[in-house]
Amino acid sequence: MQVADLISTMVGPDIPVRVIGYDGSKAGPDSSEVALRISSPRALARLATAPGTLGLARAYVEGEIEVEGDLYALLDAIADLTFHDITRADQVRLAAKLAPLWVRHRQPPPPLEARPRGKLHSKRRDRKVISHHYDVSNRFYEWVLGPSMAYTCAAYPSADATLEEAQAAKHELVAQKLALEPGMRLLDVGCGWGGMVMHAAAEHGVKALGVTLSRNQAEWAQAEIQRRGLGALAEVRHLDYRDAPQEQFDAISSIGLTEHIGKSELSGYFRRLVARLRPEGRLLNHCITQPHTPPRRRLDPFIRRYVFPDGQLEPIGLLISEMNDAGFEVRHEENLREHYALTLAAWGANLEDNWDAAVAEVGVGRARVWRLYMAACRLGFERNNIQLHQVLGVKLGARGESGFPLRGW
Repeated sequence: MQVADLISTMVGPDIPVRVIGYDGSKAGPDSSEVALRISSPRALARLATAPGTLGLARAYVEGEIEVEGDLYALLDAIADLTFHDITRADQVRLAAKLAPLWVRHRQPPPPLEARPRGKLHSKRRDRKVISHHYDVSNRFYEWVLGPSMAYTCAAYPSADATLEEAQAAKHELVAQKLALEPGMRLLDVGCGWGGMVMHAAAEHGVKALGVTLSRNQAEWAQAEIQRRGLGALAEVRHLDYRDAPQEQFDAISSIGLTEHIGKSELSGYFRRLVARLRPEGRLLNHCITQPHTPPRRRLDPFIRRYVFPDGQLEPIGLLISEMNDAGFEVRHEENLREHYALTLAAWGANLEDNWDAAVAEVGVGRARVWRLYMAACRLGFERNNIQLHQVLGVKLGARGESGFPLRGW
């Protein structure tokens, strides 16, 4: 069977993009501006063992599949075909057709795949999986994220705002929700490269402590804090959030940490945070969520193996319930998923603008991983396959005092 016919078998006969096989076979409309080029039989051998997104991703990361035209446009065109699992029966039929190619051209999974060992969400294992993603290269992240070095969803004040404007607006949105004022103490858990810590110190006179499990992030953040002259107010430590000082902070921000926590750890996570707040202190929890309660609790296999090992996304209702049961009164919630799509588009553009330098820094395989994951996640937010929620809670006083004004906060 020709290569193009095999791909059509996998994704259906009405494939909306051009498919070009290494044997010269073609499928799909000639008018399509994007094409999927199968450049090696090794790509088909990978599909024999991992039909669907994982096999395609492995082949793309290794250069056995090339995309002609814009990767996001191709993913958008085939989203309805590739965002759903192939049935078991179809997998068996496809594997039988690909078996001869697998025997001749099989390859081990790319070395970039993460296969963490040890107890799930133990401190040791969490350190390793966080390092897998965040300790890639600070220089690489500077090219992708831009000057803000903020690796979380921005808040666009308008559709034509720049990424830097939107990241500053996100930090200020968090500050306003937390009602930060000079002299207050802020704990930022999972603080990344310290963007929120530095914003709170510079713009609100807050004494801010950030903790991160990434050594690279902590070192970069501390150097930047000193460069900006914020050392008297701001600090970032290489530390697990579970080991953060057991003090009474005025406010806590958690921006992009909860995705790494795991369902079984959520109750303990929120209990640890409420214990570190003074009465009437606020928590702003910002994280990616599932739009519905999933029938099976697992990430896309590509994301799980290459991007966020051990990551788990939960529906917003569960997070609010866990927050409430831990002792927080929930005061406000909003979904910013469209903002994350815009953020990912900007990161993807930054990567393309710095592609040659990024490849030289981290290798072509890792650069391809980031290109693919950002384009796919952008599409996921646009199509409501994933969401981004901010939830604001407060630790009430002994008699139920919240510290909130009646309106207009």
